Amino acid sequence: MTHSHQVLIVGGGTAGLTVASQLLERDDAPEVAVIEPSDTHYYQPLWTLIGAGVFPKEESARPMAEVMPKEATWIQDRVTDLDPDSNAVTTAGGDTYGYDYLVMAAGIQINWDGIPGLAESVGQPGTGVVSNYSYDTCETTWDAIQQFPKGGTALFTEPTTGVKCGGAPQKIMYLADDAFRRQGVREGSRIAFMKAKGALFSSKPYEETLYDVVERKGIEVNLNTELTEIRPDAKEAVFKNLETGEQRTIQYDLLHAVPPMTAPEFIAQSPLANEEGWVEVDSGTLQHTRYENVFGIGDNSSLPTSKTGAAVRKQAPVLVDHLMATLRGTQPINGTYNGYTSCPLVTGYGKLVLAEFDYDKEPQESFPFDQTQERYSMYALKAYGLPRMYWNGMLKGRM
Repeated sequence: MTHSHQVLIVGGGTAGLTVASQLLERDDAPEVAVIEPSDTHYYQPLWTLIGAGVFPKEESARPMAEVMPKEATWIQDRVTDLDPDSNAVTTAGGDTYGYDYLVMAAGIQINWDGIPGLAESVGQPGTGVVSNYSYDTCETTWDAIQQFPKGGTALFTEPTTGVKCGGAPQKIMYLADDAFRRQGVREGSRIAFMKAKGALFSSKPYEETLYDVVERKGIEVNLNTELTEIRPDAKEAVFKNLETGEQRTIQYDLLHAVPPMTAPEFIAQSPLANEEGWVEVDSGTLQHTRYENVFGIGDNSSLPTSKTGAAVRKQAPVLVDHLMATLRGTQPINGTYNGYTSCPLVTGYGKLVLAEFDYDKEPQESFPFDQTQERYSMYALKAYGLPRMYWNGMLKGRM
């Protein structure tokens, strides 16, 4: 064993760094190490606006060394094996690290190869295939929007799997509609949302607003419709109706594709996983259901809520409290996590519906007004307020 740590965190994304910072801010702070291979940390919620031409992609990136808590030990490596029975993890570099407590914050695995034709075409000139789900491709979405022809067809997809920010697949669609109108190419053009799930949005009060938006914008909504193949040379996309099994091929000029996403493979193959591959945790305490010294948070967890940074903001204090109570042999004081998540639904330039809800999909709103309505103030919060709160507050353990 290379070394052992009191608290070992797997993942230096939003969840991992938030937990590390909150642990280290405590007066009785434990010793903390974070395993994270990346040199750069990304504020991924900004990628939607980058794809719409609002910001350059560099606005979303900071060196990992700048955001990693100074008091934490940074192990720049990638975990490949989990052995909770021995309280140990193994990395790609061949090292084994022990722990007293383990926090799994490894995020979600994006399977670009999950749709034939996607990996080789996304972001490539001339293919019309784009995606806001990576730093390398988000700016190409704006390039494709600017090149969209009058009378063309723009398709926006969402898979059956859970994805980072459940609203992101349609947010860029609303922004593209606005951009097409500004460019004078919307008339006679077709915009269609091809969503593999059976509802436009998971929380009904906000879904009603979104249906008003798609009706106003003249956007076609196809539910239970999954992208199964892309033929970039012909600019054709193949879809399957999940209710009837029927397949159809649509020619496109712009295709914003959202790849299927799953639990990271090293987690899915480990004793920590549930049947679907996620870290199996209690939905209220975030403590593992079988290993009391293991906790899971964010996208890699089995928590039945949307995978968003806002959810992590509410999960982290509960996890830290219960971890420290277990470590110190005391009673937790922060209660339990109720499934709160938030999705800032951008419905156009300067317009946003701030959806906030719990495990039961019931609104849990923060402001004293009707958040189901489109507002500029909420758009400004997303574009200018939340990034500052993220870099200067959340990642530093102050929220």
